[in-house]
Amino acid sequence: EPSVVLATDGALALPSGPVPIPIQVLPVGSGDRNVAITEFAARRYPLDKSRVEVMLEVTNTNEQPADAEVTLYGDGAVIDVTRLRLGSKERFPRFYTDIAGASRRLEARVRLAGGKPDDLPADDRAYALMPERRRARVLVVTSGNTYLEAALLLDEYLDVTYVEPALYPPKERFDVTIFDNVAPRLSENTGSALYLNPPALGSPLKFEKPIKDFGFDRWNRKNSILKFLALGDVQVAHGNRLVPEKGDEVLAESDLGPVLVTGLREGRRFVVLGFDPRDSDFVLRPAWPLFTLGVIDAFVSEDTSYLSSYQTGRSWRIPAPSGAESAELTTPRGERVTVPVKEGRAAYFGSVAGFYRLRVPGVDASDHEFAANLGDPEESQIKPVPKLSFDGKPAALASAGTPGVRRRFWAYLLIGVLVVSVIEWFTYHRRLTV
Repeated sequence: EPSVVLATDGALALPSGPVPIPIQVLPVGSGDRNVAITEFAARRYPLDKSRVEVMLEVTNTNEQPADAEVTLYGDGAVIDVTRLRLGSKERFPRFYTDIAGASRRLEARVRLAGGKPDDLPADDRAYALMPERRRARVLVVTSGNTYLEAALLLDEYLDVTYVEPALYPPKERFDVTIFDNVAPRLSENTGSALYLNPPALGSPLKFEKPIKDFGFDRWNRKNSILKFLALGDVQVAHGNRLVPEKGDEVLAESDLGPVLVTGLREGRRFVVLGFDPRDSDFVLRPAWPLFTLGVIDAFVSEDTSYLSSYQTGRSWRIPAPSGAESAELTTPRGERVTVPVKEGRAAYFGSVAGFYRLRVPGVDASDHEFAANLGDPEESQIKPVPKLSFDGKPAALASAGTPGVRRRFWAYLLIGVLVVSVIEWFTYHRRLTV
């Protein structure tokens, strides 16, 4: 049978040649009045994890202006109520810079002014979870670095342990390890690693040649580590030109070569700074503590794989213990579903918005709660298409309740032959015919 393609402008595109197939259209739905929550997410500030920022976007999908009321809930209690006047097709973002009165669950609801329901209730509610406020465990392997210690004191949610290089490796597990002028062999408890001026032996990167009197001439301002840093005036006495491998990312470089590189080794993230910060004025600038804490925050955020919410109508890959083969997923409706786990990810096709909980039986620490939302601006566009064109001509409207029937006469002939054969068999064995 020939293929039929629906174009974005509502026209049906067909392959070349005659197509003897009548096309009929059955319109679905009639109303188009809808206001929707198209974005909803929460995050903690990198340098003040006691504060949470929430981003909410409300969209009016109609040509006519609409008055709407947005209510924000925290752990089931009302936090904020806002009345909005939305213009034609307007998408209105709203930022809540400091959320008080909520510790875990957030929910947003939108409705038309006066309490009138719109024509698509599915996108009137959205859910998000506040990131867990946990202390990141940081190990510092150093013979002493006052500037580094001062930078780490600025974040009260860091649990920092200092050890001499001779006492490495640790027996406890850490999220991040900072190596100050050393590069010992990594242990399984190291976590992600920040190297400050590592020696050539043990460094995840090779050095091409020493360099002198340089600075940060170019840096990736889009990277989360360097996004808010001013590095243009930093002066460095001497250091090393780094040689990144395939797959590594150069975060910053001087005219003499790369001096700040990040990458992945043996499944663990690393960042290498190719000079001792004390051999520069880097440690005297606000960029130094922002850089140090930014690296730690990037490592911890990457390791926790935090996602504010998943989108319904898609396949999800949910973080789970890599050693598990299956997990139990509790849906917003209270249903419990067994889902497969492969390579540390649980696979599930989500179709219901709300809060979910993933649990691996027998492993209490593996409980993982997450949220799911519709969050699709295109799906919230529910205005029915009045007509579809076919080969430049409007398609005819289908008659509901009168589906077409393909008449295959050979089927009736076959049935007739079977009936006659049964009658003949019956009369023969009854001696009615000879």
